[in-house]
Amino acid sequence: MHGTSASPDRLNAQQRSAHIREVVLARGVELRERYPLLKHQDALGAGILALALAGMVGSAALYIGGYLAWWACLLLNGFFASLTHELEHDLIHSMYFRKQRIPHNLMLALVWLARPSTINPWIRRHLHLNHHKVSGTEADMEERAITNGEPWGVARLLMVGDNLMSSLIRTLRARTWAHKLNILKRTLKVYAPLALLHWGAWYAFLGFHAANGVAALLGAPIDWSASTLAVMQVIDIAVVVIIGPNVLRTFCLHFVSSNMHYYGDIEAGNVIQQTQVLNPWWLWPLQAFCFNFGSTHGIHHFVVKEPFYIRQLTAPVAHKVMAEMGVRFNDFGTFGRANRFTRKEQAAAQVVRGVRA
Repeated sequence: MHGTSASPDRLNAQQRSAHIREVVLARGVELRERYPLLKHQDALGAGILALALAGMVGSAALYIGGYLAWWACLLLNGFFASLTHELEHDLIHSMYFRKQRIPHNLMLALVWLARPSTINPWIRRHLHLNHHKVSGTEADMEERAITNGEPWGVARLLMVGDNLMSSLIRTLRARTWAHKLNILKRTLKVYAPLALLHWGAWYAFLGFHAANGVAALLGAPIDWSASTLAVMQVIDIAVVVIIGPNVLRTFCLHFVSSNMHYYGDIEAGNVIQQTQVLNPWWLWPLQAFCFNFGSTHGIHHFVVKEPFYIRQLTAPVAHKVMAEMGVRFNDFGTFGRANRFTRKEQAAAQVVRGVRA
C-alpha cells in the first residue's frame, strides 16, 4: 500500500521530492519481495548484457549470411544497443559488481564496444555524476553537449544526433582561439578511439555514396580503386550492423533526453524542476530506441540507485505520485522555449508582480 496522502500545497520542493522518493523506493522493495529474482541485481545486469550482445551478434550474422534484411538488422541492433546504454548508466552509478572491479570494468568495456559512437564511459562517469549535482545549469556539461538549452533550428538538428558535429559547431561558435583549441582537445580525449573511428566511418559512408549519387546524375561514374571499393564494402556492412544502429539510437536518446530535462531557469537543487515525464503515443518510435527513456528517466532523478528495469516496473506508481507532487508531464512548450522551465504565462505574471512591487 503506497499512500500518497501528503498534500503538495503544504510541502516545499525538498519535502515533495522526499515524498516521491519514499513512495518509489517502497514500491521497489515490494516488487523485490514479490519477485525474489529481482534481488539478484549483478546476475540480472550481466544477463541483460549477454542477451543484448548475443542479439547484436546474432542479427549481424543473419544479415551477413543473407537471412535478414538490412533494415531489420539495423532496427534490431538499435534496440539491443539501447539496452547497453541503460546498463552503462547503471554501471556509472555502480549498480552492478560494485565491489568487484574486474567484472564491473569488463561490463563497462563491453557496453562501450556495443556503442562505439559514445564517449569513454570512465570519463562519462564524472560528467554524469556532475549532471546530478548541477542539472539544468550552464555547468551541466553532459546535457549541454546533447543540445539541452539550445533553441531549435538547423544547428540543433545537426547536433542532436551527431556527437562530433555537436563539438564542431561548438568549436565554430567559440569566440577565442584558446577556447576553440580547448574544445578540440577535449573532444579528441573523450571520443578516442572508438567514437573517432565510428563517426569517421559514418562520414566516409555518407561521402562515398553521395559522390556516387552525384556522379550518376551527371552521367560520369567514378572509377574507384579496388582497395577503396574493398574498404567501402566493409564500411557498408559496419553501417548496417553497428554504425547505423548507433546513429539511430543516438538521435532518439538525445532528442528525448535533451527535451525532458529543463535548462537555465530552475531553482538550484529543486529536483521537481529538473525533468518532466515525456510519454505521448507519438514518441514511441523514438522511445523504442532509448528504452522508454522519456517516461522513466525522471524517476531516476528522485531515486538514483534503482536499476533501469526496476524503473520500468515502478513507473505506474512513480508517475502517479510525481504528478501529485507537481512534476510536469508532456510539457511540449519546452520545444519552443529552448527547454526553459518558465512558461510564457508564468513569465508574464512574474513581470506583473515585479511592476506592482
